[in-house]
Amino acid sequence: MKNGKPDNVVFSIENGYNANILPYATNVGAPVIKTDDVVSWKNRGISNVNKEFANKFNELKMQYQKLMEEYEWNELVYNAKFSFEPVVGEIYHLYIAEDSTYFLSLISPQEWNKEHIGTFQLNSDKKWVLIN
Repeated sequence: MKNGKPDNVVFSIENGYNANILPYATNVGAPVIKTDDVVSWKNRGISNVNKEFANKFNELKMQYQKLMEEYEWNELVYNAKFSFEPVVGEIYHLYIAEDSTYFLSLISPQEWNKEHIGTFQLNSDKKWVLIN
């Protein structure tokens, strides 16, 4: 008990008796202050966010693969030989000729004996859509 004050009394010369405004316990009868376990909270948060990022990445990866597949089919059809102007909404068939060139035809695979690559339909965006 220095200076005539008990040890468990909070007193400072600048602030006086300020125990009621301090963010921590100042006497023996005060409740115990426990620090929260933020490490486990952070780990759960990191795990959840990483799963969400992985799911979004996989979704974008699938969309990219689908887009690239559509691009490759469109490039193949547009580079094929055909001597007519395709009509939007009509169905066309892509074949490979004996000289290994591709050609587009209105004739279905059941009507003749050529190597059939795929059946396509031209949509309004001038994009060839693979039907089968």
